[in-house]
Amino acid sequence: MERIKVLCRRHTDLSEADMEILERYATALQTIADMEEADIFLDCPTRDGDAIVVAEAKPKNGASAYRSSVVGMMATAEHEPAVARTFRLGVATRQMKAVTQERSNVIQTVEPIRNYGRVIGVLIREKRDDCQMVSPILHLSEQSMQHMTDFIARVVDEHSWLPECIDEALLIVSNDGVITFRNTLARDLYRKLGYVEDILGKRYENFRLIDQVTTRDEELSFTAVELKIGAVYLVFKRIPIHENGIAFAILMTDTTFKHEQEQQLILKSVAIKEMHHRVKNNLQTIASLLRLQTRRTDQESTRQVLYESMNRILAIAATHELLACSGVDEIMLGEVIVHIKNNAVRFFAPQHFALELTVEGDDFRVDSDIATSVALVINELLQNSLKYAFTGRESGTIRIIVTYGELYSQIQVIDDGCGFQVSQDSAKHLGLNIVETLVRDKLHGRLSIQSDSTGTCVTFDFKKNKISDLSGTT
Repeated sequence: MERIKVLCRRHTDLSEADMEILERYATALQTIADMEEADIFLDCPTRDGDAIVVAEAKPKNGASAYRSSVVGMMATAEHEPAVARTFRLGVATRQMKAVTQERSNVIQTVEPIRNYGRVIGVLIREKRDDCQMVSPILHLSEQSMQHMTDFIARVVDEHSWLPECIDEALLIVSNDGVITFRNTLARDLYRKLGYVEDILGKRYENFRLIDQVTTRDEELSFTAVELKIGAVYLVFKRIPIHENGIAFAILMTDTTFKHEQEQQLILKSVAIKEMHHRVKNNLQTIASLLRLQTRRTDQESTRQVLYESMNRILAIAATHELLACSGVDEIMLGEVIVHIKNNAVRFFAPQHFALELTVEGDDFRVDSDIATSVALVINELLQNSLKYAFTGRESGTIRIIVTYGELYSQIQVIDDGCGFQVSQDSAKHLGLNIVETLVRDKLHGRLSIQSDSTGTCVTFDFKKNKISDLSGTT
């Protein structure tokens, strides 16, 4: 502590009263460093416009960005712009890159320290640039009970600035039941609940928001008690202190926004289900109209075209039926393929034909647009195999193999049929034209067809990103 005054007298114009405030701040540095698992510093403004490090604390259990002490070293505006900005503007600076005195890269969060409105120093929290970004907020309720107790007992009375960095409402209650401290969040929370008076200095019993508990429960503390007051959801945690005249502390977390988001997700899920349900019904109505039309024509070729169109529509409807059940805009690809397989067999497999049709490989989630496009592609390929590959035969095998990939996934449709001339037949076949167009334009993938007298293997890959994210992608 004496070194703070020595450095300040040598390099700054701070008064003795300023130095005493900084010394009190310095007593909390190690507590903050351990809780944040970050390097913590106190810097003061020098006479020549830079800053000097007057106190530091390194985390006991976390990774430090420093090999040795930097107390007494200068922090220039060039290397630590966040520090310079906070001194210049008197406001906090969060999540800004800096270069340490040891020439390593860090992320800084800087809070001003004031005496009668004048910035006399800054509190700096640093983490290495290769670490996760340090949060500008202390999540006190996520700490262990011992950490919370030590934090409150050591810093609340002397360092009222620190609880303002907490993202929960904090109340401190003395042994005689009086609220001796409340941070700004606590004050604003009580105003939000309709309390006109400031609760500071009042008896806690008159402002208790949670029902009275037994003495045993009070000694053990709350783990996490949630209740609703009006339209506000709150999570309470009681922390016994029994030090420095403090009986206990109350932490209150406003979870109203989380509940509102959950309600919006529920409403969105209901809306998605209804949307897909209506689309499925409309598509099935169209398919029914086509089915009626097939009964009114005597031409086999016309009937065949109508059956193919009806099956394509039902392939899309099957996807929307599954999406209507899930309530989200994603679906397991395996479910879609099984539905398409069943429909194709029902409409196009010859009677008394012994067909072995298997679905193999991976199963994973895809969005609705990709699911619909994959369903149409597989429907066309199965339809072609069932109509042309097994002519004159009594049995056959079709395998659908799905392979998951980080960027591209792959599907193979393999039959042991008679094969066909790829170069001659694909150009004039509507089904293969549909497949080529869907794979290229909708799935942004590649199509490969290999066929000979032993069978046909059609392979296509596709990106798993949402279709809307792939526009313009090559």
